[in-house]
Amino acid sequence: MFAVIKTGGKQYRVAPDDVLEIGKIDGEPGTIVQLNEVLVVGGDTPVLGVPAVAGASVAVEVLDHKRGPKVIAFKKRRRKNSRRKRGYRDELTLIRVSEILTDNAKPTKGPRPKKAKAEAPAADAAE
Repeated sequence: MFAVIKTGGKQYRVAPDDVLEIGKIDGEPGTIVQLNEVLVVGGDTPVLGVPAVAGASVAVEVLDHKRGPKVIAFKKRRRKNSRRKRGYRDELTLIRVSEILTDNAKPTKGPRPKKAKAEAPAADAAE
């Protein structure tokens, strides 16, 4: 099963357990957020929305918030000693698709447990 969602003015084709970067959304890392603007729900019988599928949503787990690469806009007017340098970085959210929901269903899966870091055994110095 797959779905096409719209968020941040862009459209994404997603399936369960997909990990992708989207424009920043509200939510702390480790929480489940529902995205309600679903344009298509695919599978055996695809459902197309006009413009969105009624009662459909996608539950996603927020993994991390970060910033994208630096983009520099530089303008120069030759022989006029005129230069403008402006840069910015996009605010991004890393998400994992938990499940695709239809018929106004609520998410059944919770966030995945974090993996515990393997602790290196502390070797005592030779006596």
